Amino acid sequence: MTRASRAKQFLPFDALPGFKEALKEKEIKKEAKIELAEDSLQELESKLNELEKGSIIKLIYYKNNRYIETIGTVAKIDYMRKKIILIHGDEIVNALSRKNYVENEDGNVNEVVNVCDVIEIEKIN
Repeated sequence: MTRASRAKQFLPFDALPGFKEALKEKEIKKEAKIELAEDSLQELESKLNELEKGSIIKLIYYKNNRYIETIGTVAKIDYMRKKIILIHGDEIVNALSRKNYVENEDGNVNEVVNVCDVIEIEKIN
């Protein structure tokens, strides 16, 4: 066995796939969830009622102990389950937050957001 081929067996490998990403996620500072005042909740509810399928919106919501800002097209508002489903076209979603997304049959990426976690909605179009 040559020296080069012998050295290859000692190269590092990822014995626990996803472990590095999980550690990175744990390193992220946790943010306390903001409780909105009654008037802010009413304003948020009125903005939510104005949304239509196909609207492009910017959302700020609380998930995994931090605030996430996202922009997408409204695919569906599920009032029974209290969820907003946004479509992200060719956007590249990083592996760390991939669990927040679902790929649909068109190859687009859908993001599911709980309405209870939304603190701000801004309609772009």
